[in-house]
Amino acid sequence: MEKRQAGQFAIEQSATPVPAAEREAMVANPGFGKYLTDHMATIRYSAEKGWHDARIGPRENLSLNPSTMVLHYAGEIFEGMKTYRHPDGGAALFRPDANARRFNNSAARLAMAQIPEELFVESVRELARIDQAWIPSEGDGSLYMRPFMIGTEVAIGNHPSDSFLYAVIASPVGSYFKGGVSGVSVWVSEDFTRAAPGGTGAAKCGGNYAAALAAQAEAAKQGCEQVVFLDAVERRWIEELAGMNVFFVFEDGTLQTPPLTGTILPGVTRDSLIQLARDKGMTVHETPYAIDEWRRDIASGKLVEVFACGTAAVVAPISQIKGQGFDLKIGDGGMAPVTADLRKSLTDIQFGRADDPHGWVDRIS
Repeated sequence: MEKRQAGQFAIEQSATPVPAAEREAMVANPGFGKYLTDHMATIRYSAEKGWHDARIGPRENLSLNPSTMVLHYAGEIFEGMKTYRHPDGGAALFRPDANARRFNNSAARLAMAQIPEELFVESVRELARIDQAWIPSEGDGSLYMRPFMIGTEVAIGNHPSDSFLYAVIASPVGSYFKGGVSGVSVWVSEDFTRAAPGGTGAAKCGGNYAAALAAQAEAAKQGCEQVVFLDAVERRWIEELAGMNVFFVFEDGTLQTPPLTGTILPGVTRDSLIQLARDKGMTVHETPYAIDEWRRDIASGKLVEVFACGTAAVVAPISQIKGQGFDLKIGDGGMAPVTADLRKSLTDIQFGRADDPHGWVDRIS
């Protein structure tokens, strides 16, 4: 078992890695989140020591005291990012600094310790390097990286934890949706909301996703693949899907997406697409858009495309919107021109097939 030091991390190779042939079969047909790589990154935090014991080692189960605070008060945050195989055989991350900033914003909102951004980025880089054999080389497959942090103080008492475990795990992934990049259907939830002003909507914490599950189940009962949430105050304004931001494309070529007012997750993919659209000379409005406007603009033909976006799904066209008393189709169910163009522009940069004018690509090999 090899042990060495790389930057701030002690590196310990797994003594029982997945056999190469078995790993190659997993990577060839990975699904999404089905398999985990051989290693994980961990860093500890305590009020006395600060951040310490940075390590890349064999992936292993976590052992927690039953009164560990995360189990009772949900002190947990996470990120989603990917490592991409490039044409020359090397690999790269995409905007890891943006994920580091968002991670710390989430930490601040949940009264958790903030990790130095360079330490966050190094943890992801080192894990991707040691497990880069797990990065798919075919199609749009990638290695999904999941940094997360939990409050580990052993106490039954509702106060901020004084100790934390930060970790990164990785999983080879293919398409997020079973149908690939074909159009998805969404259900407009009227009974549930995702976030309220002053809440945790802008933080990437597990509680937000848990709160969306009942609405997601409701969507599934209605034959839809995703749920779209309205604002919690007026129950009128479009916010986001259960785990993705949303964009609207109009017949005059303009784009519109709900503004970041504190109840919507500031997606890295969202931000990247806004920049790429503006690079192309497109007008992008970050302004509120109501459900009644959405319905009216579909009927009039003013709205020609709608798509969702996020690290996991990348860019997915929305072809159908359903709700209480309405069922509307958008386009022909496939990838429309503006959506397809933006998706290609983004993925070409991520996979190293195009120039990177904004310095978003972070090569690791």
